[in-house]
Amino acid sequence: MDSQRNILLIALLFVTFLLYQSWNVDNSPQPQGVAQTQTSGDVPSHSEDTSLTTDGEVSDQLISVTTDVFDITIDTRGGDIIAANLLQYDAELDSEDPFVLLQNTATHSFVAQSGLIGTHGIDTNTGRAQFSADADSFTLADGENELRVPMTLQQNGITYTKTFILTRGSYAVDVEYHIDNQSDQAASVQMYAQLRQNLVDDSGNLAMPTYRGAAFSADDTKYKKYSFDDMAKRNLNMTITEGWAAMLQHYFTVAWIPRAEGESNLFTRVAGNQGYIGVRMPTTSVAPNTDVTLKASLWAGPKLQNEMRATAKHLDLTVDYGWLWFLASPIHKLLSFIQGIVVNWGVAIIILTFIIRGAMYPLTKAQYTSMAKMRMLQPKLQDMREQFGDDRQRMSQAMMELYKKEKVNPLGGCLPILLQMPIFIAFYWALMESVQLRHAPFFLWINDLSAQDPYFILPLLMGGSMFMIQKMSPTTITDPMQQKIMTFMPVMFTFFFLWFPSGLVLYWLTSNIVTLIQQTLIYRALEKKGLHSK
Repeated sequence: MDSQRNILLIALLFVTFLLYQSWNVDNSPQPQGVAQTQTSGDVPSHSEDTSLTTDGEVSDQLISVTTDVFDITIDTRGGDIIAANLLQYDAELDSEDPFVLLQNTATHSFVAQSGLIGTHGIDTNTGRAQFSADADSFTLADGENELRVPMTLQQNGITYTKTFILTRGSYAVDVEYHIDNQSDQAASVQMYAQLRQNLVDDSGNLAMPTYRGAAFSADDTKYKKYSFDDMAKRNLNMTITEGWAAMLQHYFTVAWIPRAEGESNLFTRVAGNQGYIGVRMPTTSVAPNTDVTLKASLWAGPKLQNEMRATAKHLDLTVDYGWLWFLASPIHKLLSFIQGIVVNWGVAIIILTFIIRGAMYPLTKAQYTSMAKMRMLQPKLQDMREQFGDDRQRMSQAMMELYKKEKVNPLGGCLPILLQMPIFIAFYWALMESVQLRHAPFFLWINDLSAQDPYFILPLLMGGSMFMIQKMSPTTITDPMQQKIMTFMPVMFTFFFLWFPSGLVLYWLTSNIVTLIQQTLIYRALEKKGLHSK
């Protein structure tokens, strides 16, 4: 298999991979053995009605909370987070507006809710709890590492205090319910936490397939996507002792993590155009003249693997590298390490590409050496075809004897390419899932490595480098149709890469440049041995 057929193989494998990824985003399978069809008796009526009564409704008293990373709005009715702006991430490149992660507007609703249900719960069929707060604005002061935002409600001799705890530099928010029972009877309560979002269809495009929908982690499932379509077909109803419920989008994750001992219930449901995923923690009994604190944590921020891993077990898996995670994860770590030295993600991509292709140089050398030997044997192979005619068995035996005598591996030019493809796909996902590349500049006109080249210069250079590789690679292809396909291949790839993130195009361009360098060096060495013959 010569180099031009290798290029065709890469193209077909890559396009097939992209088509599969795009299909997989839209048609993610349901988890088997964990979902059950929900009936009205599966979910307490408190929880169902609680979800329904909050859609689009906002009280008159809102609380603004500001830290170094957050600008949050809390509704005192229910104590829900109805808005969350990420102050360290721009909405758009060079925008003065922060990125909006949670919101409750006329065009889109995505909120983080939590409450108490049960016999003495304060969220009931008739509505949500109405808390009171001492202030309508809280700010993390300079020099402080923690900000507490308390809200209270007194009812039937019981004082309920809901407190949001925010930490400097952290996207994890702790939510505590302190129940002080000064009544003459035991109080039974159950804490729940859920995410509510419009049923949206945002799966990116063929060049950049992304996922927007729910995901969860359970005892026997480290990480599983559960799309809005999955919810509409079958609701989750699972018992877990550890795990989390989340909604994902490109670069960002929002997740509820229960902080309770014992068994919790993980659920999903659809009501109207709203999708829900959440957890209900175990029912707790609070004896008279005693108090209890219930707790859950909310992650609402970028997909930062180390920080998410420290917040909850397996939460870092929402940085989804796909089935080649075992390659993509170390690639991302190495890329981050290099960037920490060179302080430029584009330069880090170039350096890492040289490292990867350098490590694969022995395979590349074996590939071109095998190709050279195969070309030298073409006259003998042609003589065999004329000698044996249609006798394929004798032809095959003679070819194998010739290969053995000349010490040629007919698959030597193909196997290196097949080994390179998993590395390329892993690199692709490492770049796709790295929030650090969002709005990261390179040089000159490339000011966002996660977006396409605005002037299409990198794709054109990439196409030109592919054309040069073809010109440098002698071919044994004689079929006119194959020749036309190979000639058109750089044009097709150039067109295809026009819409790719510039970081990925930079990787492919750098890889092509390395290939040209390696080709030149290898062919010169082969010519000295008399192997490189056209």
